[in-house]
Amino acid sequence: MSKLAGVLKTLGDAAAAANVPLGVPPGFIPHLPSHSNMHPQPPPQPMGQPPSTSGAILNTAPKSTKTTHKRVLDMSLPGPEHGNPDHAHMLANKWMNATKLAEMVKTQGLVYKKGKFSAIEEEQLRAAIETFKAGRGLTDDQLQDIIFQKNEKGKDNAFWSEITSALALRPIIAVYHHVRRAFHPKKQQGKWMPEEDAVLKQAVADLGQQWEKVSEIVGRMSSDCRDRYRNHIANREVRVTGAWTKEEEQELTAIVTEMTIQQGKDFDNDVFWGKVSDRMGNRRGRQQCRIKWTDSLSKTVKNEGQKPRWSAQDAYILVHKVDSMNVRDDTEIDWKTLPDSDWNLWSAHSLQRRWLTMKRGIKGYEDMTHQEIMDILRVKKAHLPPASAARKRKVISAANIDEPADPEPGDAGPSGTQEGASDSQDRDADGSTDDSDA
Repeated sequence: MSKLAGVLKTLGDAAAAANVPLGVPPGFIPHLPSHSNMHPQPPPQPMGQPPSTSGAILNTAPKSTKTTHKRVLDMSLPGPEHGNPDHAHMLANKWMNATKLAEMVKTQGLVYKKGKFSAIEEEQLRAAIETFKAGRGLTDDQLQDIIFQKNEKGKDNAFWSEITSALALRPIIAVYHHVRRAFHPKKQQGKWMPEEDAVLKQAVADLGQQWEKVSEIVGRMSSDCRDRYRNHIANREVRVTGAWTKEEEQELTAIVTEMTIQQGKDFDNDVFWGKVSDRMGNRRGRQQCRIKWTDSLSKTVKNEGQKPRWSAQDAYILVHKVDSMNVRDDTEIDWKTLPDSDWNLWSAHSLQRRWLTMKRGIKGYEDMTHQEIMDILRVKKAHLPPASAARKRKVISAANIDEPADPEPGDAGPSGTQEGASDSQDRDADGSTDDSDA
């Protein structure tokens, strides 16, 4: 019997021992290799779908379960495809910064992917780089010279275009920055030491925020130097650590709502955390403000000042939303797309952590594909919890929260400059965050 069938059997035995019915759809049978009693399968759904709405999930019967037995990363599953060949060629060959990409989205309907690279994309890139290296008989040192060409104008466009073409919807500039970070010889050097902090502080004092030059002096990646300085060195003399006071929470809430809701923006995803920290006198850093808001205050504000509790219904909705996206691996999920107007208390960061908690609750999950994990969770969350199990609460979308009677005067929000755009999302030109959010 396969590992997955064994897990399902264990669930059934535990439920029987506790005299609790296991929530398995009628007629569910684990899919084991067999040539008898075959039934035609429905056509497969396209991969990478947007999540279902919570309303559709709560009103729709769970679909039947079919298990699979593949590798941890099933590279045979079809991924998203670019429907426009001209756009696909443009993304793989034309070097466009974030401003130009945004312009192309508006004027030509360009579709491209931003954010963290998935585990499957990482594997596709690794294979594409190995293919390029083997096809040209390159040594490791020669490959490093191509990746870290010091003269920007001397970039090997053939290399970058070829490996970018292995991914769907990624711009060449995003692949360029990602690969240079992933292959950097100074990557992951461990904990920062006080001596390094002192060198970093002096280097920034001498050079300003020219992170590539600072990197050469400090001996760390430029992005590591940037993040360390912004989050831990800058304004250290006034920085406060430890538990937040009630007054600090109220101040942060007032600043964020003024900079977002009162400007018609989303207070989960459109916040300029560097400016928020400045407004707080830099007593709390940009990273502290972001984590405090997304993990704690946001959901309380949405729930009319009452701190909500994660319920069985929330878990049910989350599982079925993830299921509806039909992704190959959970690293492909854009967690910001999961909340909707009727289910929006939880930030993208909170939902991702809840998902990881459920996944890690499955014995042997480390050796399962996303599809196998999804099969088990779909069985465990096959039925909507009874009404008594769900806490009654009023859910308000960010756009509908009443504005305060006396809005605090001050900065109206983002300046709209390129620098401001970078600070708002803590992102590089390729769209990846400079802080670890997960």
